[in-house]
Amino acid sequence: MKTLTSCLTAILLAVAIPFSAAIAQNQPGFRTEKVVEGIDVPWGMTWLPDGDMLVTNRGGQLYRVHEGTLSAPLGGVPEVHVNGQGGLLDIALHPDYANNGWIYITYSSMEGGGTGSHTAIMRAKLQGDSLVEQQVLYKGEGNTERGAHYGSRIVFDNDGYLFFSIGERGAHFENAQQLDRDGGKIYRLHDDGRIPADNPFVNTPGAKTAVYSHGHRNPQGLTLHPTTGQVWEHEHGPMGGDEINIIQPGKNYGWPIVGYGIDYNGQPLAVATSREGIEQPIFYWDPSIAPSGMAFITSDNYGPDLKGHLLVGSLKFRYMVHLVLDGNNVVASENVFPGIGRVRNIKQGPDGYIYVATEGDGIIRILPE
Repeated sequence: MKTLTSCLTAILLAVAIPFSAAIAQNQPGFRTEKVVEGIDVPWGMTWLPDGDMLVTNRGGQLYRVHEGTLSAPLGGVPEVHVNGQGGLLDIALHPDYANNGWIYITYSSMEGGGTGSHTAIMRAKLQGDSLVEQQVLYKGEGNTERGAHYGSRIVFDNDGYLFFSIGERGAHFENAQQLDRDGGKIYRLHDDGRIPADNPFVNTPGAKTAVYSHGHRNPQGLTLHPTTGQVWEHEHGPMGGDEINIIQPGKNYGWPIVGYGIDYNGQPLAVATSREGIEQPIFYWDPSIAPSGMAFITSDNYGPDLKGHLLVGSLKFRYMVHLVLDGNNVVASENVFPGIGRVRNIKQGPDGYIYVATEGDGIIRILPE
């Protein structure tokens, strides 16, 4: 019987040979194909029941992809503040989309007081080539001109709750620890925007009652474990200290009190790497890889030994990271698909194949040989 290590080596790659998407099919064990190009920063992607893909571009456009053909921008998208890392961000379908037609989108919104923007989440329905029945479900308060750390990912859990992430907006580290401020948090809502009665801070005076967990820096990965149903999150650290966390109600994940990175000027930021009452990550990177997007491999398309393990994208190093899991423990890590591009998102499609959204290079599908 092959070991997991030998299967990974045979199936994924010989990592000693760097490659780009253009020459990836020359690598043993797999090939890649371009699904669509012409999208500058493809941020979120999801699939309609008919197999078409919806893709957000951070610049403010929503596209429909049919058999590799990119539509004109769809109408009815929210007005976004294209500001550094802000713009049109993640997209997800309601778990019962076939019956109710709801689509969920996160974006940087200038609505509310002050100048600048903050992260918002809305839902709408697709009618023809336009979104209709738009409903803003939540909008972070405290707009700022700062163009950093909007988050933002969306996932539904197995009970139908809507989870989404908002970063602490870069210049306001304290937001992550203050429950009366938005930012640096994972939020949980009912699908229509109502606050669940059992959210952890509904009885905390002054707290934002949509908050589910806090102490996060800039979460740009959010996905559901295929077996346990737990929400897994990853977030950017500063120089080092990118984290993967399993999200639990009411827990504090440390930023900026506890962390494993330093400031960009080389000075310490967090006061410690651990503290009582603050959750430890299940895995962290030092130096930082600038993670964005992650997906569990549940398909048989890449071999049985890969099921249940995790792929994470790297913006900084233009590769993906394959994390081998034993329960909730990361037991091995390897960098895969070097040179594939600035990975913004990773999704397993309805066909069981892995789709990779890359900045400037479009969306790539990974196929076994």
